[in-house]
Amino acid sequence: MAGPDTRGTIAIEVVHARPEKQVLLALEVPVGTTVREAIELSGIRAEFEGLEIDEQRLGIFARRVPPDQKLRDGDRVEIYRPLIADPKETRRRRAAGEDPST
Repeated sequence: MAGPDTRGTIAIEVVHARPEKQVLLALEVPVGTTVREAIELSGIRAEFEGLEIDEQRLGIFARRVPPDQKLRDGDRVEIYRPLIADPKETRRRRAAGEDPST
């Protein structure tokens, strides 16, 4: 018996992580699906209460991309959370001998 017809689809992953929980969802989407569409198709919002998706904080394999970026087979859509501290300021404080957590 033949498997499902997957012509016209691509395999992707949608991921989001918080300190207490990380989720990776694998799915097949139609060719031409955008980052924004993949996030909605994945259902990842249901995994994180109050997940707000900032369209400026999306990426594919650690490279920022716009929400209308079309996906390719094997892409991993990453939803980034806001930074708690500015990395440049943290390094400056550490170099100055200050406590970077304050």
